[in-house]
Order: sequence, then structure tokens, then C-alpha cells
Amino acid sequence: MVGKKKKYYTVWRGHHTGVFETWEDCQAQIKNYLGAQYKSFPTFEEAKKAYKDDYKNYIGKPKTFKSELDKAQLQKIGLPNYNSISVDAASSGNPGIMEYRGVDTKTKKQIFIQGPFEEGTNNIGEFLAIVHGLAFLKKHQSNRIIYTDSRTAMSWVKKKKCNTKLEPTAKNKSLFELIRRAEIWLEKNTYTTPIVKWETKAWGEIPADFGRK
Repeated sequence: MVGKKKKYYTVWRGHHTGVFETWEDCQAQIKNYLGAQYKSFPTFEEAKKAYKDDYKNYIGKPKTFKSELDKAQLQKIGLPNYNSISVDAASSGNPGIMEYRGVDTKTKKQIFIQGPFEEGTNNIGEFLAIVHGLAFLKKHQSNRIIYTDSRTAMSWVKKKKCNTKLEPTAKNKSLFELIRRAEIWLEKNTYTTPIVKWETKAWGEIPADFGRK
């Protein structure tokens, strides 16, 4: 059995900054740190070089991807529909500091971004990102589709309910207000926008991925 490839984590902004050898060590620096900046690298040298450089030169940069699916499987899946937007969320901890965004699938140009929110979860962010995308496309009368890599968020949107087990607190009050607004929007609006599962195994990380891990 092939072991998991070693990664090194650069933290530009966190409780402590520097290069860390495990995700657990990295997570300890970014958990509950508003505006944390971090990213993984395959070698210590790359991580150290990045730490001395500007975070903006690394965030969202695509990683080299080669699908492990065979030719027949790839042909069956096909290529992404570029008449679309892709949405994703990132959370440093569960719960932790969460943000979400939507981008143009082809160009990766950011269309919207929200956060960071305190004491959020990835699933909540994915849910909000889809609803934000639906509202954006309806407002602009666009026929584009939405890609997401979260089946959980897709089911929540279909049910018009953010079925999170997260408890409301003083810190995430604004986040729960946003959830309620999203649920009300789903109740009051109709839409024809297809919400489609992003085929990560065939295409790599979704274009809206924050590119940190």
C-alpha cells in the first residue's frame, strides 16, 4: 500500500507563522484565526521559499493534476461545461473560520466572495455559495450552470434547508442570519439553473478551490 505523500504547510498569518510539517500543526495555527493565510507544498524547500514571498502569489494557483481514471471513464464523463460558475468553501477547523466564493469556471475569475465568518463549517459555506450563485445568476438572467463538489450542500439546497448540526453562538450570529436569508430566498424564488456535481476525479480540484491544502 502506497503511503500518503508528505506535505509541508506554510502559514503566513496565524497564531504562529512559518513552515509546519503536519496538517495538525498547521491547523493549530489557523484555527479561529480571522484572516489566516496558509497553503501546502510538496517539499520543505518550496514551503520555505513561499514563506519568504507574498501569500498572494500562491493562493488559488492550480496544482498539477493527472487523473487516475482510465480513458473510457474519462470519455464517459467528458469535459466540464464552461458556460458555468464554480463555487467552493474553505474552513480552518470544524467549526472554524469559514469563507466561500464563486468563480468563472473557465477563467477562474472571481465573481463573488464572502467571509471570513467565525465558527462556521465547510458544509454551511458550500450551501451558502450555491444559493449565492443561484441568486446571482437569476439577477443577471444568465443561463449558466453551477458546479459544486459538495453532495451534502446540493441536498440541502434541494430541500431548501441548511441541515447543519452546528449550534448558534454569539460569534456565529451573523452567519446564521445569512443562512436564514438563504433559506428564505429558496422558499420565495424559483430557478431553472442546473446544480451539477464537479467531477473531481476526472477534472481535478474545482476551479473555486481556495488552493490551500
